[in-house]
Amino acid sequence: MTAIEQYLIDTYRAAQHRDAPPPPPGRHDAAGSSARPVRTPGSRRSSTAARHSTPGARPSAAC
Repeated sequence: MTAIEQYLIDTYRAAQHRDAPPPPPGRHDAAGSSARPVRTPGSRRSSTAARHSTPGARPSAAC
């Protein structure tokens, strides 16, 4: 049974009992909250570069 078919059955049952209809499928999925954020080029530097550099500073020479 698909999610749409189950939704239609639940909607019918709710109407028979005069209850509120269920939310449409996909509206409250857990997958939406666990999705990774979209990264755009230049939006984030690498974590090691961010920890070890100062903006505008030149890298130090190794002795």
